[in-house]
Amino acid sequence: MKIIGIIIGLFLLISAIVILPRVNNVPKLDEEVKSYAAQLDNQYKRRADLVPNLVATVKGYASHEKDVLTQVTEARAKVGQMTLTPEVLNNPEAFKAYEQAQDGLSSALSRLMVVVENYPELKANENFLNLQAQLEGTENRIAVARKDYIEAVKRYNLELRTIPGKWVAAILYPDAKVKQNFSASPADQAVPKVTF
Repeated sequence: MKIIGIIIGLFLLISAIVILPRVNNVPKLDEEVKSYAAQLDNQYKRRADLVPNLVATVKGYASHEKDVLTQVTEARAKVGQMTLTPEVLNNPEAFKAYEQAQDGLSSALSRLMVVVENYPELKANENFLNLQAQLEGTENRIAVARKDYIEAVKRYNLELRTIPGKWVAAILYPDAKVKQNFSASPADQAVPKVTF
C-alpha cells in the first residue's frame, strides 16, 4: 500500500512539473494571435488609406482607364468595411471573406500598376513615385505581419492540439478553439510569366 502511495505521489509530482508551467499558455498564445492580427489589420488599413491618393494621382493621367480605377475603388471600399476582429478569427466563413477582400484589393492594385506602365510621364511624377514607394513599403509590412500572424496561430493551434496543452485547454479553457489561418489564393500560387 505504501508503494502505491509513493507511485501515485511521484505521478502527481511529475504531472505537476509538466503541466503547471503550461497552465497559462493558452491565454498567452491567444493574446499573441490577437496582437498579431491587430498589427496585420493595421497594415491593411494603411494600404487602404493610401489607395484613394494613388487612384487620384493616376486619374489625372489615365482618365480613360475608368474600369481599373473603379475596380480599385470598389475593392478598397470592401476592405474598408472589414476588420480582423476576434469574431472573424474564430469564424471560418468570415475569415475567408476577409481574406478574399484583401486578395481582391491586391489584385486590383496589380492591374492598376499595369495601367501605369502605359503612362511614362506618370511614372516620372514625384507624387506618384512617393505613393508607389509607400505602397510597396506597405505591401512588405503586410507580408511581414502576415508571417508573424501565421507563426502565432501555429503556436496557438499546436498548444491546443498537443499534450499536455490539449488537456490544460480542455479543463481550464474549454472555449479555446483552433484559429483560422491565411491560405494562398490560386492567383498567388500561379507561376509568374516573365516576357521580354
